[in-house]
Amino acid sequence: MSPLDAFAGALDSLRANALRSALTMLGIFIGVAAVIAMVAVGSGARETVLAQIRALGANLIVVVPGNVTVGGVRLGSGARASLTQDDALALEREIDAVEAAAPTSRGQVQVVAGGVNWSSWLLGVTPSFFVARDWEIALGRGLEAEDYDRGAQVVLLGETVARTLFDEIDPIGETIRLRNVPFRVVGVLARKGQTTGGQDQDDVVVAPLRAAQQRVLGVNRANARAVGSITVRVRDGEDTAQAEEQIRALLRQRHRLTAAQEDDFLLRNLADIAATRDASSRTMSWLLAAIATVSLLVGGIGIMNIMLVSVTERTREIGLRLAVGARRRDILMQFLIEAATLSALGGVAGAALGFAAARALTRIAGWPTLVSPEAILLAVGVSAGVGIVFGYYPARRAAALDPIEALRHA
Repeated sequence: MSPLDAFAGALDSLRANALRSALTMLGIFIGVAAVIAMVAVGSGARETVLAQIRALGANLIVVVPGNVTVGGVRLGSGARASLTQDDALALEREIDAVEAAAPTSRGQVQVVAGGVNWSSWLLGVTPSFFVARDWEIALGRGLEAEDYDRGAQVVLLGETVARTLFDEIDPIGETIRLRNVPFRVVGVLARKGQTTGGQDQDDVVVAPLRAAQQRVLGVNRANARAVGSITVRVRDGEDTAQAEEQIRALLRQRHRLTAAQEDDFLLRNLADIAATRDASSRTMSWLLAAIATVSLLVGGIGIMNIMLVSVTERTREIGLRLAVGARRRDILMQFLIEAATLSALGGVAGAALGFAAARALTRIAGWPTLVSPEAILLAVGVSAGVGIVFGYYPARRAAALDPIEALRHA
């Protein structure tokens, strides 16, 4: 018997018991649909996290002022201006692994354009900021060297701010007011999206550091060159953990901290944070897939059960086939193909349902989902494999029947 003949015989047998076959496929159908839908949800969540990681920028380490103890009272992070523009210059100049170190002053401001009022974040930056954050200009121009040197009152708008203030109007050349101080819009930043913590990176206004400090945010009276943070970009291929230790050592040296004194700054390795979130998302994807796979095992047990019943019902048929010259491997192949066909059809139908369920979750619940062709092929292949594995014992039992005893079966 050829495999094609065995396949045709398997289809005839399934059609003869259509309702029973459909109920048997139900376990595989639900299992594959659940696997496809759960993997799509997990993959979508992971892709969202990876997009947020890319939006943050590669290999970033953020340095912020640390805790301070005054009169025995421990103040919170940022209570003292312990970072300066000179620290950022030193990091760029003295650490080979550092590609850019961007000092930044940050404050929340009311932004007014015409009759529209919006609360946003003002970032006072230097040229290194755009290198460190890998942030491009979508419209207009960037900040030029002359803007930084003379503290020009010009700004770049994040996409969210530009859309809120000007809607469809071109904002280039328009004037906005930051705490009643006029600034001219010269460009719009490319979209960055949300951070892994859910913060909108496009809800910002970017200005030259000198203009932002002197005109809006104010200059620290104790140290005019103090900044709120330093964003450090580590060169591609460099070890961020090693670069972090070099940054810590250099800042401790510059701040004249003794071995007994704790750091007066904090280092936040965004690459590590993002990698942790990615690992968590990946683990959750595997967990969801593992839970859904249980349905496949239940479906496989159902196939074994129904195939054993089929062997019992068709004992005389099997004996007749063996008596007229059918080989035992032909009987084995027939029942294996029948089990594999049963589970594969359930797998194909389940894959279609899983794909539809993933799309429905995206439209109705707004969940990000990602259905890959590889996942569908794998799920269908696994479902056929389940049929073969759980159908082997019934097929082997059928092939092992004694023809004479089988023909005597009532």
